[in-house]
Amino acid sequence: MGKKMKKLVVFLAFAVCFLGVQAQIKIGGKRIDVNKAEKALTDVATAITLSDADIVAICKESVKWMDANNPIADETTEYGQRLARLTKDIKSVNGLPLNFKVYHVIDINAFACGDGSIRVFSSLMDIMDDDELMAIIGHEIGHIAGTDVKDAMKNAYLTSAAINAAGAVSSTVSSLSQTELKGLTEAFLGAQFSQKQEYAADEYGFKTCIENGFSPYGMANSLNKLVELSQGAKSSAVQQMFSSHPDSANRSKKMKEKADKYVEQNK
Repeated sequence: MGKKMKKLVVFLAFAVCFLGVQAQIKIGGKRIDVNKAEKALTDVATAITLSDADIVAICKESVKWMDANNPIADETTEYGQRLARLTKDIKSVNGLPLNFKVYHVIDINAFACGDGSIRVFSSLMDIMDDDELMAIIGHEIGHIAGTDVKDAMKNAYLTSAAINAAGAVSSTVSSLSQTELKGLTEAFLGAQFSQKQEYAADEYGFKTCIENGFSPYGMANSLNKLVELSQGAKSSAVQQMFSSHPDSANRSKKMKEKADKYVEQNK
């Protein structure tokens, strides 16, 4: 928590403690919603002590919001049927049940959430063959297996709480409760994983391909394709995926070397 946030929390704590009987107060011409300030403080404290079950519950609510706000290509569509075919034997990771859906949108992306939800965008499916798509699905499962997405959601929740606290002080008090979930989801989707986490997820994607009978080059080829697209006419469409999956060129090279070694050992 930065110095600015610490100062704000201290100030709000003072306001809640000594003026808690009032719904709103005015300081410096600005209106303070004490109830929201109190809730913001509670959110910050909760974010620091979130249990694994708490994070899963938050993830479920976030995914529920995303599913409601994106067109879904279900199993009556070619996209839905293809995803169902690819994932029919992939039921869980580390005991956590997995669920898969396709968002019929123009962005080239895919993401996983800490409740076991994996969402693949139709435009990504358009440019990937089955081997490459399976590698990306495995990569996203790897982020679940490594708890990366749970950590990202916890950080997003803390960011959302900070926004709530800042928004409690405004000239016109807004109804933050109506936008909290959207803000939380946007913060989560904008999260970046570390290089170590990305390489570990690549390894998981490679393993997923091998275990399910797909090409060992799926991971390398999918990353290489994203690198090529980022430099071409579709660069804007892959920007979102690159924001959370950096260093794809080096990762592609490493995965190709791994695939070459695997093929050589299994002649």
